[in-house]
Amino acid sequence: MTAGGSHLETSESRPGKPVDASAPARGRAYLATIEGFIGALMMFVGSIGTGWIANGSPMIRQPVVIALRTEGWGVAVSTVLLTAGAMLLMRSWLRLGQRLGDWGQSSLRSVVVAISAWSLPLLFCVPVFSRDVYAYTGQGRLVQEGQNPYEVGISTLNNWFSLGADPAWAENRTPYGPYFLWLARAVVGLTGAQPDASVLLFRLLAGVGVLLCVIYVPKLAELHGINGARALWISVANPLFLISFIASAHNDALMVGLAVAGVYLAATRRYLLGILLVTASIGIKPITVLLLPFIGVMWAGPSASWPRKFLMWGATAGISFGVLALSGIPYSLGIGWTWAIMDPTPGYTGYSPSGFLGQQVEMLANALGLPGGRLATWLRTAMKWAAIALVLLLMFRGDYSRAVRRMALAFTAVVMLSPIIQPWYILWFLPFLAVTGIRDDWQIRSLYVGVTFFVVFGAQDQLSVWSFVELPIDASSLAFFTALAFTFYLLVLDVHTRKLLIEGKPLDLARRGWQWALERRAVRRTRAPQAPAAVDRSESR
Repeated sequence: MTAGGSHLETSESRPGKPVDASAPARGRAYLATIEGFIGALMMFVGSIGTGWIANGSPMIRQPVVIALRTEGWGVAVSTVLLTAGAMLLMRSWLRLGQRLGDWGQSSLRSVVVAISAWSLPLLFCVPVFSRDVYAYTGQGRLVQEGQNPYEVGISTLNNWFSLGADPAWAENRTPYGPYFLWLARAVVGLTGAQPDASVLLFRLLAGVGVLLCVIYVPKLAELHGINGARALWISVANPLFLISFIASAHNDALMVGLAVAGVYLAATRRYLLGILLVTASIGIKPITVLLLPFIGVMWAGPSASWPRKFLMWGATAGISFGVLALSGIPYSLGIGWTWAIMDPTPGYTGYSPSGFLGQQVEMLANALGLPGGRLATWLRTAMKWAAIALVLLLMFRGDYSRAVRRMALAFTAVVMLSPIIQPWYILWFLPFLAVTGIRDDWQIRSLYVGVTFFVVFGAQDQLSVWSFVELPIDASSLAFFTALAFTFYLLVLDVHTRKLLIEGKPLDLARRGWQWALERRAVRRTRAPQAPAAVDRSESR
């Protein structure tokens, strides 16, 4: 590839002079930013009452925290604030996109300002939607004490439960790369494994990943003739990204940020630096190993022969795996991270395409007297192999100028055809789709639906409420109905957002969606206690 971007194309490229947004649209962008900031503040307050606080945290002894977590009114108010705040952030994101109109030259600044404003309150939240960040502290302690997190779980640590980690991590080995374990050990060394200070440092590390995305997503988009501000709005300003990567402090943020930066460098002919940054991403979470073959495609060049392509694939893999092998020497970590690729976690999530279709096949087959469980397993296995086949097809076939798009589609296939999808998994590939083009049709509407679904799911699925607190309605149900009411408002009552989300008869579509959500929730709550194949809600990969 040549530098400058003229060599890169997608079906979404729109050559021609940029059209500046109207002054009124630019001027009104701040209204959406303020609205989102208020939503993030509501989430901050709500997180105090229903977020995940470690047992060893001194916060647990503060009078305000005690009131919000032990009194029924406190838990109820916190639940509503957390859920309504997340949904208000959702509306702000949609309205920001509308207010920026034609995505003129000043729109990038507006998006960056919004991301900064919305991230600030989330930076100080009690962890919400997930408590995996507490497991990071435990894994850092393992390394610090000379144990190998690829061989043992955090239950080998003294007083491990006070760290706040989900018990599912007790016996589980870590799926993370060596570089993240180095970082986790450094955090524990600085904080003495104090839970609150550790969460803040892990959140700052996640913030580095977000910052890398803010810098390189627009640059990579411009290489493809895509508006950088719109790509940044789609991939980074969306509430699922900010909640998962700032409020939840998932290390995926650093993985994605390094991957986007590495792909940008490779796309501008700085191949070695690109490979090293993608290798650093693999060293956080190994899933981005999928990007290496497409870095090799870029390195081979537009008219490369097959021998040259195989040579560049070999060189790319050799450099990356060689660096990772050397990186396993400190702390005697070895190449234990490879288990996360070679030995996938069993089970499925019911909302993944693979999991959902498998459930339908199982029920239908059982009704016909056939072995439903076996057929469902075969279907999920077939879908995983189909993803691998798509990756190979996209490696070997396609225009050179669309290498990043091919990479994005391959990454999407692996995630979407997997039986296990956590809410933040779609954020792995979203930046690469955004920089190569997401159209203003069913594509962007699918994104709206996906982000809204996972925000609603996280709001009611991951709440920390003590069992002795008496509530007229359980917190999960309260959050669920709050989210549904807000979704109904967005779909039907809000004259601005309903035109984005649906076409046709709003009331009819909303009624069907509401009925489907209620039915799915009833099935999940009924079957949850005896669903041995279902995956634990903690981080699984």
